[in-house]
Amino acid sequence: MPELQIQPQTRDSEQNLSVEINERIRTDKILLKAGALQRAILNSANFSSIATDAHGVIQIFNVGAERMLGYTAAEVINRVTPADLSDRFELIARAAALSIEFGTNITPGFEALVFKASRGIEDIYELTYCRKDASRFPAVVSVTALRDAQDIIIGYLLIGTDNSARKQAEEALLRSEMLASAGRMAASIAHEINNPLEAMMNTLYLVRSTPDLPDQARLYLDIADGELMRIAHITRQTLGFYREFSAATSNSACDLVESVVDLLKSKIQANGATVEQQCDNPLNILGIAGELRQILANLLANSLDAVGHDCRIIIRTSASLDPASGKSRIRVSVSDCGHGITTATAKQMFDPFFTTKGTVGTGLGLWVCKQLVDKNGGTIRVRSRTHGPKHGTTFSITLPHAPALATA
Repeated sequence: MPELQIQPQTRDSEQNLSVEINERIRTDKILLKAGALQRAILNSANFSSIATDAHGVIQIFNVGAERMLGYTAAEVINRVTPADLSDRFELIARAAALSIEFGTNITPGFEALVFKASRGIEDIYELTYCRKDASRFPAVVSVTALRDAQDIIIGYLLIGTDNSARKQAEEALLRSEMLASAGRMAASIAHEINNPLEAMMNTLYLVRSTPDLPDQARLYLDIADGELMRIAHITRQTLGFYREFSAATSNSACDLVESVVDLLKSKIQANGATVEQQCDNPLNILGIAGELRQILANLLANSLDAVGHDCRIIIRTSASLDPASGKSRIRVSVSDCGHGITTATAKQMFDPFFTTKGTVGTGLGLWVCKQLVDKNGGTIRVRSRTHGPKHGTTFSITLPHAPALATA
């Protein structure tokens, strides 16, 4: 009986098995690579990736989300929804807007975040995320509905990026536009002021030429003439047709404070406030006298607006040292017992056109103070309390120290 010839079949089987193994190895490599890419995407620290179930409860919270929001994945998974990490007032506003847009009542919670995505509408929006430490940051969020093979929603994916840098750039652009507007407005006002200002100065000159003028009246006219000269100086600067030839001089800090208090004496009396001067003598500030007086006058006027009847304002001058350079400085502080400044207000109070005085304020006083302090080589700081027995505000300016010679 002849032997069976099975060798060719065995070789074919081995070849097929070898091809199958190689194919499986190639497939495994592809899957491994795809898995590595998925893990890399999921673990990226550059954006937050938050996946939820159909009810909005967080199931995935990647490294980027942990970095941005300050929570660990264990603290939020199966515990909260993305709505619990978002600004609730923005959720209310978004729910109201979507309710009007789609003609249906939308709950101001997780539903407001995924309503469009649940209906197959591409949705990218801005919202404010709230970190674990209670700080906040603006984010751009893209929402996608996750569906199974039967097209049933099984969850949602929210991918977010920190939008702080773009917001800061927008705010910087807005501030620059506001500054440009302030410059145009100020130049226009200064141009209109010049003519009546010149007439007033001429009138004062004629009054001072009157024979037998009482000494007290002449003193008041000298003060008025000095202030008009300061206004003329400001308008020339504002118009941009005037170059500053006045050199910085040594100015007695006590004399500057006293002159400003005298200037605002009528407003002090009308307020019923008490202004206490605490000056260490002799202290001399290096700067342009008119600009230094304008700074102190603005700060004192603001304090008078903030305090009530029988309140006390303290203007204190003292020697100081710059901690960075060790150079001698002069500190002038204006402290009041007013209602104080909130944290939100403090962040904007040196911006042009920002005011808390309604139609009464221009929003330029503190902005001008900041510009003049910077110009004279100084710094300005503020600390304030809105509650407690020691409520009130203190503005502190530090300016270069000058020798006592050549006092203006």
